Amino acid sequence: MADATITAGPLFSETVTLTQADFDLFARVSGDDNPIHVDPGFSRATRFGRTVAHGMLLYTVLWGLLRRQWPDARQTGQTLMFPAPAFADEPLVFTGRVEAIEVTGVRLTFRVIRLADGEPVCEATAAVAISGSDHESR
Repeated sequence: MADATITAGPLFSETVTLTQADFDLFARVSGDDNPIHVDPGFSRATRFGRTVAHGMLLYTVLWGLLRRQWPDARQTGQTLMFPAPAFADEPLVFTGRVEAIEVTGVRLTFRVIRLADGEPVCEATAAVAISGSDHESR
């Protein structure tokens, strides 16, 4: 990737609706089969009233959207917060933004919000090296 294509500012914004089938598949792949994610009957009796997305499923979608932009990106650090739940069949807006271009890589912020009410369900930062650019950690 040529350095000229890396600029501070918005990188992507995409609306995605995750389904219960997505939650179930992620549980099988990750081994995290906590009933709050995969058992609607159990989840109805919780304070959430329905199944809740795995936090790492949300981050996996963010990372996939980033890799569409930069296929050679390699994460070198991250922070994650999940301030509110995300539910099945609920449209979510996934956004990524380049905050800074540094000698060792690119600093990004990610956010996932519920489309219906604008409530953030995931807030993250990431440090990323991009192979083949001057922004690759050595």
